[in-house]
Amino acid sequence: MGWIWAIIVGFVLGFIAKLILPGKQHSPLWLVVAMGTIGGLVGNGIASAFGVRYTHGIDWTRHLFQLIAAIVLVAVGESVYTAVKRKNVRR
Repeated sequence: MGWIWAIIVGFVLGFIAKLILPGKQHSPLWLVVAMGTIGGLVGNGIASAFGVRYTHGIDWTRHLFQLIAAIVLVAVGESVYTAVKRKNVRR
């Protein structure tokens, strides 16, 4: 059940990251969900390193780390996807 929640959270994080990034992104939904899911996992790791993964109440700091990681990964994924797509079109 943990992976299902990770994918759901990844979808939400990826969607929010896509909204925050400027301009139009052309990456497919599966890539946004994958980058959001990985961003959530990376954000959890960073929160653990700072000792704020488990706190009383809502873990706002952990969620912020997850969102920042998702934004970075969605931006990188978009750049790579666009570069690969352009390279394939030129052939």
